[in-house]
Amino acid sequence: MSEVGEKWSDLATRMGSGAAMVVLGLLGVWAGGHIFHVMVALICGVMIWELAVMIHAPRTAALQLGALTGAALLLAIYLPTGFALPILLASALVGFGQLTQFRTIYMVFTVMVLLAGFGMMAVRDDLGFNWMLWMVLVVVATDVVGYFAGRLIGGPKFWPRVSPKKTWAGTGFGWVGAAIVGTLFMANTGAGPQLIGVSIAVSMASQMGDIAESAIKRRVGVKDSSNLIPGHGGLLDRFDGMLGAAVFLLIIGGPLIGSPMMLR
Repeated sequence: MSEVGEKWSDLATRMGSGAAMVVLGLLGVWAGGHIFHVMVALICGVMIWELAVMIHAPRTAALQLGALTGAALLLAIYLPTGFALPILLASALVGFGQLTQFRTIYMVFTVMVLLAGFGMMAVRDDLGFNWMLWMVLVVVATDVVGYFAGRLIGGPKFWPRVSPKKTWAGTGFGWVGAAIVGTLFMANTGAGPQLIGVSIAVSMASQMGDIAESAIKRRVGVKDSSNLIPGHGGLLDRFDGMLGAAVFLLIIGGPLIGSPMMLR
């Protein structure tokens, strides 16, 4: 097979799996409420199961930690924030106490997954469908535009030791894709031009989530988090960018979007 053929050999599989995930995800986002909460809790639980398997935890322990994480997240969203946060962090500490290797990696990344899941639920509950859709589209645009730009343009690698396929061209054009999404939403929501900058920041946060997951895979010596999704690997491989974006919005983006200066 030629070099060009190898470069695009996974495109059809990736697009088919990606389209299916987008449809299911949009249905969940549109439904909102309990359905969306359960969907996010299940996804986060599976991601923690993948993480535990990656760091060589026993299969039974990995299943238990995934189930515990999903249950903690689902419970937390129905509690006041002051009671929700210790429940989220406690589930990460339980895994830290049970594991025998890569414990710090597990604890830190589990906290990230839990906060991201909580952040996505909060965005959907507090800001509504449109802003949750905006976040999803920013992450998807970053990934898709970056993928095609990186393959078509090539050029210097972003961090070859950790993510050998990621290029500076793909990274930069991912920001452009996010800016376009921000511009479209600005024109249709009454938000001010700062939304473009926030969209680019969310794009950068999603790329940081991607880089963090890649670094973990290199550290533990695996190529994919699992083989659940054809052409994409596992849920962690597919939703790593969403984790970074959701954590960023939970910390600062959500209040900024709802502030008066964003509506000017």
